[in-house]
Amino acid sequence: MSNLLELLNDAMGSLAAEARRSLVEVSNGGGGSGAGTIWHPDGLIVTNAHVVRGPSPRVTLPDGATRVAQVLAHHSGIDIAILSVAASQLPTIGLGHSRDLRPGHWVMALGHPWGVAGAATAGVVIGVGADMPEMPRSGQDWIAVGLHLRPGHSGGPLVDAQGRLVGINTMMVGPEVGMAVPVHVVKEFLRRELGAARQSQAVA
Repeated sequence: MSNLLELLNDAMGSLAAEARRSLVEVSNGGGGSGAGTIWHPDGLIVTNAHVVRGPSPRVTLPDGATRVAQVLAHHSGIDIAILSVAASQLPTIGLGHSRDLRPGHWVMALGHPWGVAGAATAGVVIGVGADMPEMPRSGQDWIAVGLHLRPGHSGGPLVDAQGRLVGINTMMVGPEVGMAVPVHVVKEFLRRELGAARQSQAVA
């Protein structure tokens, strides 16, 4: 049993380390900060709309470099913002299938809660869809997860057991209940908001 636990610990640590490669910090200019997820190696970053305040937030990349970002698209209703920074060959994260998530599936959320860089928290999926009791009458799909999101997790990646991006961490709605925007909602937003040439790269 001890060997099995050690293997599980190593696997979880490796998943967190790999996901952390695409994790950035987003400073909103109001004294607060959140997280973001590198979507495309040429500087396309996904975060929450509520993390971004003002047209030019600052982004700290995984290598510690700081860039002023341009807000390409922003939608408070689905709580997603798309940023662009002047960078290339950034480490990205593989995309998972949020529509395939089921209650009980294991997930991990990464971010910078209370300034702790790259912190991870794990739990299981509670449910997926538009009929979440935690988000009544929202009209969009959400992922409800049984884990503890804290301020600073917002905009960071929610990953599955294969380390693939399945959602963007968004908010706490209970002591051990968090909500995330499913990756399929993010893809649809990118297709709507970005030009055909850019989105073909972004969602390839």
